[in-house]
Amino acid sequence: MMDYRIVIDLIGLFLSSFGATVILFGSIEAIIKILVKKLNRHHLDINAIRIDYTSKIMLGLEFFIAGDLMKTIFTPGLNEVIILALIVAIRTVIGYSLNLEIKNDR
Repeated sequence: MMDYRIVIDLIGLFLSSFGATVILFGSIEAIIKILVKKLNRHHLDINAIRIDYTSKIMLGLEFFIAGDLMKTIFTPGLNEVIILALIVAIRTVIGYSLNLEIKNDR
């Protein structure tokens, strides 16, 4: 019989990996858009690319937080809770800053 902690760790790893994948593909997409615009000598609307890229970063961060939550909920301990609180605080500040940037660019 499979231990539930292993399942929770796998779910957390999947969510974190998916968040990293979202950010990776968003980065590749932004790079391709910039290169295509530059190579075709079109006007580069960097704000539109940045807004799209920022939204992908924010989505990826949400999956990271979900993965960390899954791991921490079932691994009780003061150190894990403190680490999760710090990670969530840092990611919340980053998300808030990115969200302000999106609003200011629109």
